[in-house]
Amino acid sequence: MGKMKTKRAAQKRFKITASGRVFRRSTKRNHLLEKKSSKKKRQLDMPIEVTGRRRRAVRELMPNG
Repeated sequence: MGKMKTKRAAQKRFKITASGRVFRRSTKRNHLLEKKSSKKKRQLDMPIEVTGRRRRAVRELMPNG
């Protein structure tokens, strides 16, 4: 049986901490930023924790993560 490989797209989008928590980037941070307030843009810079079934799915994409 071959090695289990990490999906490269998932590796670029998600970070897994040492304790196993999964974080992703916020949405709505790519364009149309002029109309968003500075406070909103700062809040969108924070990573968001992935929970529930999505977390399990991400962990399957990144077996070595």
